[in-house]
Amino acid sequence: MTITISGLSATRSGRTILYSTDITIDPGARVGLVGASGSGKSTLGHALIDGLRAQGAAVAHVPQSPDEALDPLRSMGFHWREAEHALRLAPNPARQSELFEALNISGANLRKRPWGWSRGMQQRFVIAMALIGTPDLLVMDEPTSALDPVAAARTMDLLDRYLADRHTALLLITHDLGLAARRVSRLMVMENGQIVEDAPTSQMLAQPQTRQAQALCAHRNWLALPC
Repeated sequence: MTITISGLSATRSGRTILYSTDITIDPGARVGLVGASGSGKSTLGHALIDGLRAQGAAVAHVPQSPDEALDPLRSMGFHWREAEHALRLAPNPARQSELFEALNISGANLRKRPWGWSRGMQQRFVIAMALIGTPDLLVMDEPTSALDPVAAARTMDLLDRYLADRHTALLLITHDLGLAARRVSRLMVMENGQIVEDAPTSQMLAQPQTRQAQALCAHRNWLALPC
């Protein structure tokens, strides 16, 4: 399913923080939304999720930290059952097994609470929950910022392999150009609540057109990081 939505915008205290924005994402596409902190990336992501859900599209969200998705007083099994219930899906051990194996959390103790799992395992569990309903679009907002670079790279590698032959599109929201450059084929750059550049990843890295994209591409220290 091609994701198409027009006129996304947002205001806060009478001030425009997201100007009217149109977005199209092809099935299975890997798109990065990058920009400095405060540029409006997360605001656009939330507006996109709300707009698509209002249209009836299947869209899932992975937050920056697993703490935003997991109740420390509830077991991991409880969270999984609640996710199935929210999507009105019957329990399906085969589906759970496939996702757990793909994200390298097979055999983990679901009776434990989140703090009984490592941070990397928690985030991979949250990603697995987001994929239960086979969404048309997976929106990931700074999904590895709470992880060390090695755990972050491992998590993204596992997700890449799982999505490789599926039609679920990915929108990766991050201030980390290095992370995006390795994972997506298209980059959108935000500044002051607007998308100022939208191009194939290789093209933007080689010839950024706007001041904002040039600033992001100027420092290549991220090339040495594994994620």
